[in-house]
Amino acid sequence: MDSARSRSRRALLFGHAAPVPHVVVLRPPWARPDAEFSAACTRCDACVRACPPQVLVRDADGLPRFDARAGECTFCGDCAAACGSDAFLPTLDPPWTLSAHVADTCLSAHGVVCASCREVCPASAIRVPPAARGTAVIDADACTGCGACVGTCPVDALSLHHAPAMEAIA
Repeated sequence: MDSARSRSRRALLFGHAAPVPHVVVLRPPWARPDAEFSAACTRCDACVRACPPQVLVRDADGLPRFDARAGECTFCGDCAAACGSDAFLPTLDPPWTLSAHVADTCLSAHGVVCASCREVCPASAIRVPPAARGTAVIDADACTGCGACVGTCPVDALSLHHAPAMEAIA
């Protein structure tokens, strides 16, 4: 194996081959649209303290956000219940429009057997081709956007994004 190929594979395995992803701010489940949420949130941290899996953190602006690298959202509703303002809409179904996406740095796409994302997905929404014959595939209809897969990926190939609006798809 030539040294250039060896270096690129090494970089891939250690996560250095991926470009720095654009940071998408993810608000807690059932949060109002961002501008409304920002206006309604009192920044009291009640939702952050109430979160059993501790996946809500405070942003630099004092607003709570979901940190998928910290673990998965279990959709228990404790964050919305703890809120004393009207920043949350607990009747939203589904609680948000997040869905997982796989980057081209996925180990399986590069011939490395890995299924860490599939193994932790509580919705069984991830399929990984056998024998590392391709990128992991997300079933968008089954994905809840819980984030369980994000923190377990050894090369940060998974991220959460807001699904496109249904009107845009039609």
